[in-house]
Amino acid sequence: MIKIAPSILSADFTRLEEEVRSIERAGADLIHVDVMDGHFVPNITVGVPIVASLKRKTKLPLDVHLMIDNPERFITPFANAGADIITFHIEATSAPEEVLRKIGASRIRGGISLNPETTLTSVFPLLDSIDMVLIMSVNPGFAGQKFISNTIGRIKQLRQVLSEKKLNVDIEIDGGINQKNAKEVIAAGANILVAGTAIFGKAERKRAIELLRGG
Repeated sequence: MIKIAPSILSADFTRLEEEVRSIERAGADLIHVDVMDGHFVPNITVGVPIVASLKRKTKLPLDVHLMIDNPERFITPFANAGADIITFHIEATSAPEEVLRKIGASRIRGGISLNPETTLTSVFPLLDSIDMVLIMSVNPGFAGQKFISNTIGRIKQLRQVLSEKKLNVDIEIDGGINQKNAKEVIAAGANILVAGTAIFGKAERKRAIELLRGG
């Protein structure tokens, strides 16, 4: 099943509740929340209070993507705020096993994200311990960037490894996803697509989600 996770990074924050309800009605599967600290990436976005507020306003799972240094410090606060999935960058910590233990102790799903230049092999030893791998298809930090084409090969390689190991691990893709490249991304093996402007930038959001899903 292909899932669509609209990124609120592209939403209108002056009416965030209305924006979230709009994508909920349009058929979104998850809400993707990009958390940036101004250190790991050159941008600052939202924190724990926004996740807590969203949890009160939607029934959709909150897919919290931590683009922050030392993510182990913030697993428990975000889990307590209502995150259903927490993904952290393997480049941002020297102790990914510790971060995963904290996610597991919070009884939520956990994932690891990889920047475009990070080798896939860096996550291979941890595949047995995670629910999802998030492959960045742009350099993290800002919405509206162009999809990096060699991401397709990375998706195929990861899907092959997961199949060989018989692991039920989701592959999520984040960055530059639109109605033109979604089909190729899905064919390569991704099953969760994060999209910002391709959804929030459209007047017909239900149709935008359907097109991303392949309908």
